[in-house]
Amino acid sequence: MKTKYLIHLAVVFCVSLVVSNIIAGKLYAAPLGITLTAAVWLFPIVYIIGDVVPEVYGLATARKVIWLGFAANAFAVLFFMLTLSLPYPPYWVNQEAFQAVLGFTPRLLLASFIGYLIGTNVNAWVLVKIKALTSGRWLWMRTIGSTVVGESLDSFFFVMIAFYGLMPIEALYGMVVAQAVFKTLYEAAVTPVTYAVVTWFKQQEGLV
Repeated sequence: MKTKYLIHLAVVFCVSLVVSNIIAGKLYAAPLGITLTAAVWLFPIVYIIGDVVPEVYGLATARKVIWLGFAANAFAVLFFMLTLSLPYPPYWVNQEAFQAVLGFTPRLLLASFIGYLIGTNVNAWVLVKIKALTSGRWLWMRTIGSTVVGESLDSFFFVMIAFYGLMPIEALYGMVVAQAVFKTLYEAAVTPVTYAVVTWFKQQEGLV
């Protein structure tokens, strides 16, 4: 199979993932008293591409892209840690700001990595299974259905590992549900865009 444009999807996937993890520490007060992380606006793109890749290129290729994203994120984290550990001159006054943004705790990193690996792999697997069961029809069903499962698992593992013991359990479950619902609605809203992107890539790769 030709993979003329796969690299473009992989690059956007990796950049979206890395930037999402940088901005995940920024909380904002959403309507209805819901607290979300700033990453909820960007991270769904990871899942949208996670739908496009297995749909166009297959599950095996999707898994390679997922692991590539994991490696890119680990690489970024490694250099964040190196950057923060470098000695700085007395007149440098922004160390604390760098530390606040880039100084991920090991627990947060573990939560992010586990949630990502479980969520994205399950998302790709569910999409392919639904595609087989529906004989390739109803793309909207498999993109939204796979996102519901993948994002729910991702949100559950991330929130529970990152914040268990630091917040009331009811608040944790509320955060899991809020993030999963928001991300799923996000994907549902851009389903027409996903259709267009899948169709374009299939045409460019000579699959239709």
